[in-house]
Amino acid sequence: MVNTPDNIEEIISSLNNLPEDDFLGYSPNDMKYLLYDALGKDSPVQFLDIIDDSSLDKMPLFRIVEAYLKIIQREKQIKLTPLGALPRKVITELYDLRFLLDDFIEIGLYKLWREEDCISIRSARLTAELAGLVKKTNGILSLKKATIKLLETNNRQQLFQKFFNAFVHKFPWSFNDAYPEVPVGQFGWGFSVILLDRLGNKVQTSNFYADLYGKAFPNLYTFFQDDYSTENRQFNHCYSIRTFNRFLLWFGFITIKKKDIINTDNEPIESTHILSSIFKITR
Repeated sequence: MVNTPDNIEEIISSLNNLPEDDFLGYSPNDMKYLLYDALGKDSPVQFLDIIDDSSLDKMPLFRIVEAYLKIIQREKQIKLTPLGALPRKVITELYDLRFLLDDFIEIGLYKLWREEDCISIRSARLTAELAGLVKKTNGILSLKKATIKLLETNNRQQLFQKFFNAFVHKFPWSFNDAYPEVPVGQFGWGFSVILLDRLGNKVQTSNFYADLYGKAFPNLYTFFQDDYSTENRQFNHCYSIRTFNRFLLWFGFITIKKKDIINTDNEPIESTHILSSIFKITR
């Protein structure tokens, strides 16, 4: 039988509160809150008490869902297509607001015929349902009473917080790409926000952030195998697409200097002031 010190729990607790370099100086306990209660009162990342309208106006995906909710409010209800998607007239109305443009649609490679042709609109629609803002009954969409009240009182901050929470915690980011249904990017999304807050004042590449994320969560590399590409390159690209192109950019937290619309590897990224107007981040 192995003897253990009487104060073993105290020792473990002390170790869990020590800063770690791979966590940017945060402790394992800090990371526990960041991973499993990302916006809670003990998390290093929390919403600011007051989020102003000018910041919300610069968040493309939120503007899409806001417009979408107002369309349902105007129409009272929307009937989905037999395949369970938004009708084309609604998609066209939302896209014509030009909050988030699709590169392939813009260059005429294909046209906007179906909901799946524009993943930002599809993501906003599905997230609104997961957030409990919209209810679906027998293929008919309508607003929840609480949502109507938020719109009528112009409570944009609460609307945003409900939508954002659902996007980071309920909407599966893997739904938007061809990579495996694994939590790369979405797991520890708050850590990516911290990385951006800490390092985003200078232009950095997506691979730079992917490497730091990978150091914090090395087990996530095991989801990829060296088949058509290296494990590291697959991991980096999956993380970058999900975190930068279809999360941080969609919420206006970054700008990306795109090289071209086909090659999205290792793009230069810089944070915007929107990040600090939404979150308070403790160090």
